[in-house]
Amino acid sequence: MAALTPEQGAARFLRHVAIERGLSQNTRDAYQRDLGAYAAWLAEQSITDLTLVEPETLAEFVMHMSGATGAQPLAAGTIARRLSTVRGMHRFLFEEGALPSYAGSGVRTPKKGRQLPKALALQQVEAILDAPPIDTAVGLRDRALLELLYATGARVSEVTALDLDDLLAEHHRGDAWVDPEAILGDGGFLRVLGKGSKQRIVPYGSYAGRALAAYLVRARPALVAKGTGTPALFVGPRGGRVSRQGVWLIIRAAAERADIHHEVSPHTMRHSFATHLLAGGADVRSVQELLGHASVETTQIYTQVTADTLREHYLQAHPRAK
Repeated sequence: MAALTPEQGAARFLRHVAIERGLSQNTRDAYQRDLGAYAAWLAEQSITDLTLVEPETLAEFVMHMSGATGAQPLAAGTIARRLSTVRGMHRFLFEEGALPSYAGSGVRTPKKGRQLPKALALQQVEAILDAPPIDTAVGLRDRALLELLYATGARVSEVTALDLDDLLAEHHRGDAWVDPEAILGDGGFLRVLGKGSKQRIVPYGSYAGRALAAYLVRARPALVAKGTGTPALFVGPRGGRVSRQGVWLIIRAAAERADIHHEVSPHTMRHSFATHLLAGGADVRSVQELLGHASVETTQIYTQVTADTLREHYLQAHPRAK
């Protein structure tokens, strides 16, 4: 059997997940980072041929990631993800006939400790949403972006990819915008392209609708005029699409203005969206659809957050709880 370097194997696997499985660019980038770390470790072991890798080799890789060999230990979730990527590559290459055996057989994935999502209190969310000033074009954009994040629970990559046409409202007629301030006030729907290129329709309410209308009328035209033209919904100061890093900076600045000193990220807004919906009585299946989760088990972790909150309130309020 011909020799196969880790770099060659990774390239074949990445082509496979891109073309045949249609995974997103973000997922492929994560796979590439994981496989790069694996290739670097193999090089340290003087292993340059994947056909020589055995289950014992992968077990040693897990020990290395866990810090057993003196290296900086990785988090259990990172180890599990990285091992899953490596095993996926080995399985694919074995099934393609490029490797003599499947090296992932019998290699155990470390158990991940259960991490409950961190959600903000409603008052904290409201303080963040009210933080951007609305006397500038950038402030109006930031207010609309933050309102939409919390209103829909969308991922940061989904929000930055939004185009004007993804706002499903009657005010968009070809290239003409007809009084969005009057029409968006009651809310509407958003077309979101999620993981695996799966499309879903998500509603947003009147608060987000009014913020979007103000941004579209009083801010976006001036921002777009600074660039060469873009269909992007959210536009930066230079007229181009707002980046994911840009959204992080917007949220961080809003949290600082709201006097919230712990870490707040786009995913914090998503966690808060789900937790507040469930606390308000929303059905788990409905929240699953809104979040774009493939499995309801992923959504059910938020029910534990809500249950913990209810128990805390019960212990504080019931005269015979303690």
